[in-house]
Amino acid sequence: MFQKILIANRGEIACRVIDTCRLLGVRTVAVYSDVDAQARHVVMADEAVSLGGAAPADSYLRGDAIIAAALQTGAQAIHPGYGFLSENPAFVELVEAAGLTFIGPSAQAIRAMGLKDAAKDLMETAGVPVVPGYQGDNQDPAYLAERAAGIGYPVLIKAVAGGGGKGMRKVDTPEAFGDALDAAVSEAQKAFGNGHVLIEKWVTTPRHIEVQVFGDGTRAVHLFERDCSLQRRHQKVIEEAPAPGMTEEMRAAMGAAAVRAAEAIGYAGAGTVEFIVDGSDGLRADRFYFMEMNTRLQVEHPVTEAITGVDLVEWQLRVASGEALPAAQEDLTLTGHAFEARLYAEDVPAGFLPATGRLTHLAFPDGARADTGVRPGDVISPWYDPMIAKVIVHGPTRSTALLQLERALASTQVAGTVTNLSFLRKLSRQAEFVAGDVDTGLIERDLDALAAAPVPCSRARSLAALGALGLDRAQPAEGLHLWAPLGWTQVLMLGEETVSVRVEALGAGRFRCAVGEAIHDVRRNDGWVIDGTRIPAEIAREPGAVHVFWGNVYSFGIPDPLAVAAEAGGASGVVEAPMPGLVKAVFVEAGAEVSAGDRLAVLEAMKMEHTLVAPRDGRVEEVLVAAGAQVEAGAALVRMDEA
Repeated sequence: MFQKILIANRGEIACRVIDTCRLLGVRTVAVYSDVDAQARHVVMADEAVSLGGAAPADSYLRGDAIIAAALQTGAQAIHPGYGFLSENPAFVELVEAAGLTFIGPSAQAIRAMGLKDAAKDLMETAGVPVVPGYQGDNQDPAYLAERAAGIGYPVLIKAVAGGGGKGMRKVDTPEAFGDALDAAVSEAQKAFGNGHVLIEKWVTTPRHIEVQVFGDGTRAVHLFERDCSLQRRHQKVIEEAPAPGMTEEMRAAMGAAAVRAAEAIGYAGAGTVEFIVDGSDGLRADRFYFMEMNTRLQVEHPVTEAITGVDLVEWQLRVASGEALPAAQEDLTLTGHAFEARLYAEDVPAGFLPATGRLTHLAFPDGARADTGVRPGDVISPWYDPMIAKVIVHGPTRSTALLQLERALASTQVAGTVTNLSFLRKLSRQAEFVAGDVDTGLIERDLDALAAAPVPCSRARSLAALGALGLDRAQPAEGLHLWAPLGWTQVLMLGEETVSVRVEALGAGRFRCAVGEAIHDVRRNDGWVIDGTRIPAEIAREPGAVHVFWGNVYSFGIPDPLAVAAEAGGASGVVEAPMPGLVKAVFVEAGAEVSAGDRLAVLEAMKMEHTLVAPRDGRVEEVLVAAGAQVEAGAALVRMDEA
């Protein structure tokens, strides 16, 4: 076994590898970009080396710098994680030329599966079923149109060097083929520097089912299948293992085909053989076709670990260090069912746009595995994939595991950025998915309902008001407890909507909240009880915002009372106390000339000092309060000349 390895990656996969290395006693070296200097994977590793700038090209894609860091720190091997350089055969050759071990397949194996057309030919030779189509060298548009007609519409145009849906177009009619081909070739050329395409028969009810394989360079085993059919624009959203509806006959056939694929290229390490399955007539052993092979550890590998009890990273380290395969095929068994949901910082209603932000609050529930590369306070930057975490659950049956997934998502708390959490939770309860009737078009068919932003009810709005007022704590703020009035009106912002909540204190930890015509009795007693029903809600406040975690995350803006007071004072000439408090100091006298922004007074409220400033240029006509005075919200403090 290695004594020290370098992890050429970042985020959750780097942390995941470090977790296993700690269990094995293997020391780890992290690498990081300028913006990742304090990242979780850097803190977790035994050592860390800077790579340079924020952009991947200036950091995580610098193979020479990564190898130099490994040699400098005495690492014996490099684990690539996934993405970045994990499937770059030239990098593998540089690693080996430096006398280091690459924890993954050979450069030759990566190249064999790197181009879809060559891989498809290789798989046909190995006896692996492939989708009917054309993957030849003749790229003349007229010839490709002829081959498409021979295959039969609809067809799928795919970039041979593609991935992530780039360079891919579905074509339904001969008339549409030319424009679709031009678009696919142009996109592939820009994305991969290779405009060659192949053509495949379009599978009308497609399911994406993949098989986890593991080899030692000579022989291989499979660790059963994963269903990754829940996709959005060819990007996986929720994965599960095993595949719903899978028969033993088909599992054996797919597993054997995947092993043949791995052994045909002398594969070493963890890899995934992806199949497209025609699910129009259920799962049948004669209806699955090779799609591609991912020559690395997959993002969704935890669901395979959950159903097999195998630590795939441990296997990677053991095989790369020269050990034989840790298990024979007959030793591997499948137990229960597992799901993984990918939690991203993204704006779902806006079209799944990637988002950024500082994670002011982050908590994962007990009973679920959360693979993450971030902590509270970390920043989701625009430089990298905006994944926050992978939430993984495992249960004895699919229905039980699905209930656990929904519960885990409902209990996950994120604030500081928008996320796809509500979308994932809705998807976990979507009727077709619950029934196991999945295919790659499911999300698009139900997208409007799945992507709609959750709307907080009046009870959630009441909790937000209590949080904004500081009344969610075991003891109210000192000032409120001693001298505040029995009622407050809290204004909140929900997007562009203004929310007004009237709160009345009825006793210790008990409140009446009015939101429009809705009136709720709210009690704080080791949790929240609303109208006699205990609810599993939590509140988190940060400057300018309050968040209610109750199945979904409801985030409200808190208008700055000083800004509101200044705006009102600018128009009326009267500067008022924006909240109840103690006047700590007064800085002006009647007749004083002031400029906009000059300090007028300091108000102490909720254990904080708030400076009141002149809303505009002008002259102080009258000072209506003295230092030491206790004032209520709305009390006039300073009157200026008329605007």
